[in-house]
Parts: sequence; structure tokens; C-alpha cells
Amino acid sequence: MSLTRLDRRYGAQVSSVWSTVLGRVGRSWSGLGSWRDADVRRFQRTTLPVILAGQRQVASLTATYLEQLYKDIANETRRTSLDLDTVTGKALRGVDPTEVYERPFKDVWNDLSNGEPLDVAVERGANRLEIIAKTDLQLARTHTVREVADEQPAVEYTVRELQGEYDCALCMIASTQRYHKRDLAPIHPGCDCLVKTVRADYDPGQVIDEERLEAIHDAVEAALGDYDRGGRAIDYRKIIIANDHGEIGPVLGFKGQRFTGPDDINLPT
Repeated sequence: MSLTRLDRRYGAQVSSVWSTVLGRVGRSWSGLGSWRDADVRRFQRTTLPVILAGQRQVASLTATYLEQLYKDIANETRRTSLDLDTVTGKALRGVDPTEVYERPFKDVWNDLSNGEPLDVAVERGANRLEIIAKTDLQLARTHTVREVADEQPAVEYTVRELQGEYDCALCMIASTQRYHKRDLAPIHPGCDCLVKTVRADYDPGQVIDEERLEAIHDAVEAALGDYDRGGRAIDYRKIIIANDHGEIGPVLGFKGQRFTGPDDINLPT
């Protein structure tokens, strides 16, 4: 599949929301001046509304995009009754956003307790904050896809389209596959892939882009060694799988990665 004018417009709109939200969040973090306990609530008061507004914008844009896409797929107009509260905020992870967005501060405190300089600790906290915010923006998109597609009887599958600077090998593998609409599209922190719906009467098959998949296999083989491809000693599709993260759902990663519980996420204060 190639990106259509509709895809490009939607992608540009979402990208603009990402840029605005991440810019404001980053400036809020760097402008704190200190990153003590008292600064957490101040940061959350000013920044969480910005993040939530961004999630709601992404969800609304996605719902509109899918409605327009459905018109092309089914040749009919079908409006969806999307409750934004079910695809944003606490609904994304099942955890209060105030807890989630305290984690960058915990990173700072943990680094400082281990003797890291303040500037290094703050930078690591900023990176953690950016990853969390990006993940939540993409979760707002994938949750919306699932909710809207569920109300579209002519749709049965979803596929992933690469579109941005955050494309990686994991996303590239996923872009060669199709998924059932009831399955939340796997993501990784920072993923900005576009999710498209596919007609119920047309199953493109599990692998939808064999040429791209083979090219990725070749690149992996060149980087990691001369595997016995002909004998299928290693199935590359099993190297990259969807792990089940306790909060954010399926996450693209390498086989062997695990998320065992809150202790894997929350750093000690």
C-alpha cells in the first residue's frame, strides 16, 4: 500500500500535534530549575492538561480519518460514537497519569543518589519523559483505531504504514504484516506508525509485503551473521514479537524481553 492524500494529510495533522505537545512538555521540564518533590505537582499541574489535550486531538483526528477511510472502503458514511475518555488519560494504561508522569523525576532522583551530576540526571529524566509522552500519544491513536473499527462492520483487519522519522526495524517488520481489528496494534515507545483499516471481505494474508520482509531479513542477516535461511534454522518473525506490557498493551520488542510487574517500571525514590 502507498500513502494517499488522505493518509498524508492525517499524518501531517498528527505530526503537528506531536510536535506541539512534545515541545511544550520539553520546555516545561527544562524550565523547572529544580526537580525536587515540590516541583512534581507544579509540573503536573501545567503539563498534564497539555498532554491530555494532545491525546484527545490525536484521538479525534484518528476517528475522523477512519470514518473517511471507511467511506472509501464500504462506500457508505458511518459515524462512530467515540467517548474520548475511553481512549485517553487513565484509560490508556489503567494507571493515573499523575503516577506515570512522576517517573521522570524518579529517574532524576535515582541517578543523583548514585552520584550522577545534576545535568546528566536531568537529561535522563527528560528522555524518560519524552518516551512516556510519545507512547501515550500513540496509544491514543491505537486505542481509537480499535474502538472505531469495532463499529465498522465492513472492516476486519488493520495494517501499519511507515510515515515518520521514528520508523525503526521493529516497525518495518510490523508493516509487512496484517492484524485483526480486535487486536491492539503492537507499538514501541515513540512509535508513530499510521494504522489503516482493511475490508472484511479481503484478507491480504499474514504477510502483505514479502519483498520488504526479505530485505529486512537480509539486513538482519548481514548485521548478525550468516544464518541458514534455506533451512529455516531461524524464523526471523519469531525474533521480533509482541510482548504484553502490563500497562500499555502489546509492545514490539525482541524475544526474551519481559515486563514482570510495576517494579520493572517504577524506579525507587
